[in-house]
This record gives sequence, C-alpha cells and structure tokens, in this order.
Amino acid sequence: MSNVSIKAEAAPRPRSGTSNRAIVGWVLHNVVWIWLAILVVFFGLFNSFFFTVFNFQNIMVQATVLGMLATAVALPLLVAEIDLSIPANLGFSSAVGALAVTDYGAPWWLGALFGIAVATAIGFFNGLCITRLRMVSLIQTLSMMIILQGALLALTQGKTITSLPEGYTWIGQATIDGWPIMPLVFVVALIFMAVLLRRTVLGRSIYAVGGNAAAANSAGIRVDRTKIVAFTIAGFLAGIGGFLLASWQMAITSNQGSSFLLYAIAAPIIGGVSVFGGRGNVVGVFGGVMLLTVIQVGLAIIAVPSFYVGMIGGVMIFIAVAIDAIRVRYFQ
Repeated sequence: MSNVSIKAEAAPRPRSGTSNRAIVGWVLHNVVWIWLAILVVFFGLFNSFFFTVFNFQNIMVQATVLGMLATAVALPLLVAEIDLSIPANLGFSSAVGALAVTDYGAPWWLGALFGIAVATAIGFFNGLCITRLRMVSLIQTLSMMIILQGALLALTQGKTITSLPEGYTWIGQATIDGWPIMPLVFVVALIFMAVLLRRTVLGRSIYAVGGNAAAANSAGIRVDRTKIVAFTIAGFLAGIGGFLLASWQMAITSNQGSSFLLYAIAAPIIGGVSVFGGRGNVVGVFGGVMLLTVIQVGLAIIAVPSFYVGMIGGVMIFIAVAIDAIRVRYFQ
C-alpha cells in the first residue's frame, strides 16, 4: 500500500505554465478570426445595417479584388521574398487590356486576356531579376512599382478610361438572384491556390524554399525556378484582379490599384503568412482579407473619416508583424 501511495504522489502533475503557453499559442495562431468576430459584433452594435444581406454582398464584392492581390502577395512571401509591384501591376495591366479594346478595337475578351498576359510577364520578369541577377526583391519590386505607376500615368495621360464595352464590365456588374457573381472568381482562386500549395510538388517546393533555401537546394529542389514560378503566378493573379477591378468600377483611373498596396501586404501577414517565408495558408489569407474589408466597410458605416482608415491599416500591419515575430520565436 505504501508503494502505491508513493507512486501516486510521485505522478507528474500538469503544469499550468504549459497550459497557458498552449492557450497563448492557439490565440496567436487564430488571432485573425478572433479579431474578425469581435469587429463584426462591434460594428453591428453601432449600426444594425452592418448585419443586412446587402452589406454582406458589399463586403464580398470589395473583398474580391483585395483577395486576389493578397493571394498574389502571399506567394513571394512564402518563398521568403516580397513583391511590392503587384498593385501597380494590377493597374498597368488592366489599362493595357482596356486600351487594346477601346483604342485598337480588340474584342473585350482578347483585351482582358492581353492584360492578364502582360501582368503575368511582369511577374516572370521580376522573378528573373531576383534569381538570375540576384537583385534584392524589396528594392527590385519597389523600382518596378514606380515604373509601372509612371507607365500607367503615361498611358492614360492622367485621364479616366470610361468607354469600356458591356462585355468587359459584365462580370463586375452581373448578379444571380441579387447575388454578385464577381466574388466567385475569388473563391475559385482560393481553391486553386489551396490545391496548388497542399497537393502538388510545386506547393511543397514553395514551402521548402521559403523555410530554408539552402536545405531545399541540397534536397534537389530547384530554388530559382520555384521562385520564378511563384512570382509568375503572382503576376497572373494580379492581372485577373486588374480585370475584375476595371469591370467592377466600369472605368480605369490614372492611379488604378495604388490604394491597395497597404492592405494587399497586410492581409496575408495578418492571416499568418510569415514574412520570413515557409509558413502560411490560404485560409489565413482569406481571414486577413475579410478582416481588413470588414474594417474598411465598418468604419464607413459608422461614419469614421476616411483619412483615419489608412492610419488604422498601418497599425494593423505593425501588430501583424509583431505577432508573426512572436509566433516564430516562441510558438514555431
């Protein structure tokens, strides 16, 4: 009996510190969904219109273009690089495609495909510069962003292109029983990216390169080719986003896409895509997109001045990067 009692007393007890650490880790890994739930309740209490079907449709439409850009930005981040030119690529490629239709008489579908092809080529060029010329992605894509912004201004001559044909604007305006069709494109893109990253050799290579490029190279993975493909797909997604934005707005401005830069970078980071590469998933990107869209729409509904929105976006990026650093250091 004494031996039994001794063994019972010597049995290890669960430590509260371990339990607390697990809880903190869970919160940090799911912080985007916690924020989203809190903000939905907060905005709904301030204005009941937030919970209406019309507002939900509005959120989904606004999330579509940002979602395409955030998904595009996530790919270079996953291979431990960054592409600041993606929103500018969106604006320039959409203008090229639209001008092919309005000024050169191309069919609307050919103009859309041409714009997407241009965006894809720009992404491919970025990948080549970063891998073959060993340029720093931050500086290279920053310079590309400035080039594309200037090229867009030159193409449009500072004017707004509004004479887009009905076929070009159809997907941005069409509805089925009152529900917009455009968000379905974002859903398809998310499914495509989820399958690519989790079910293909390329997806596993992307995570391996982002996690440790030297180890991936030793394992036989073609690091440079993987990065080029990641940047190319990012350009392709930016091109689709450009077409969707032009179709939704029924116009192309001389600064098309520039307002998305802040949020396109913030959304995947908030959603758990690591700025150090190798970690993140499509579900997290979707959560980051929805969180930022809800913030934008919610602040507008409760009549917060628009110039505060940018400041709040910057705070969100700061918090997201801080949380990501904590995740990497203590809860990897």
